[in-house]
Amino acid sequence: MRAAVLHGKEDVRIEDVPLRALESGEVRVRVEAALTCGTDLKVFKRGYHAKMIVPPAVFGHEFAGVIEEVAPGGEDWRVGDRVVAANSAPCGDCFFCRAAQENLCEDLLFLNGAYAESVVVPARIARRNLLRLRSQTSFSDAALVEPLACVVQGVEDTGLKPGQRLLVIGAGPIGLMFVALARSLGCDVTVIGRGEHRLAIAAQLGANRVESSETDSVLPKGDRGFDAVIEAVGKPEVWELAVRLVRKGGVVNFFGGCPAGTAITIDTTLLHYSNLTLRASFHHTPRTIRRSLQFIEDGVIRSQDFVSGTCSLDQLPALFRRMADGNRAVKTLINVHR
Repeated sequence: MRAAVLHGKEDVRIEDVPLRALESGEVRVRVEAALTCGTDLKVFKRGYHAKMIVPPAVFGHEFAGVIEEVAPGGEDWRVGDRVVAANSAPCGDCFFCRAAQENLCEDLLFLNGAYAESVVVPARIARRNLLRLRSQTSFSDAALVEPLACVVQGVEDTGLKPGQRLLVIGAGPIGLMFVALARSLGCDVTVIGRGEHRLAIAAQLGANRVESSETDSVLPKGDRGFDAVIEAVGKPEVWELAVRLVRKGGVVNFFGGCPAGTAITIDTTLLHYSNLTLRASFHHTPRTIRRSLQFIEDGVIRSQDFVSGTCSLDQLPALFRRMADGNRAVKTLINVHR
């Protein structure tokens, strides 16, 4: 089959990869929709991800499709089932899994290979995080399940409630998903970010206010601050900004992952006397994967609001080079069979 293979830093190649025989409990899925992702861009620029992918390896992790082969031991599945898979599954046995914190599992099993004609779903993921789709659910919508599940985790960790004033810093795919979910909960949402197109999408998704990254106008003089702030950029200086923009007694969620080895400085007086709650959300759990799919199948999240264009598999390496150079497309649908 043809697949995108990551070989190292900014080195992705489209190659013919042999189909391997399935092992017990595995299923092979014909990929019908694959989406680009900010995490994949980070991996492309860095050349690896210590937990997720070590080159050379097939690349990409947001996809949905149709089962075309089932190994013995995978009796819950049938050829022809329409499915979406998470990009990981927890072990279910470690300390964190037993504490219902599966996103922190000590043995998360990751899955890559979405940018390909087909992908083999390991037995553990097939058992824990492979979901059937309704007949009317589009594959491109379903392919949003994994990133949306991370946002669901963030919404729950932050404790968002109807009527709260929420600030989302960052108008990338993750920030925009926070907008859509927060508005569905009845929050008053302000977004600050870069890119006219992305800010326009935030407004279409229901943001009450959108601002450019110049933050002077975000908090009018005398304003008490936001009830909650989501940092969806992943820069230390923006983490520090988020703490300054939340109200007394408010919650900050440092959702965007910063580069390894970076640090921030927090005013301890502000933190203590303002009684702030600082959270950080990572990854997803089997429960938030399922809740994510429910949001999609209920129409709260639609791919048409996030997918800015399409691209063939052959064009994928060039697309990632443009993304690395600052292309601000939200997400791109990869046509892996063209």
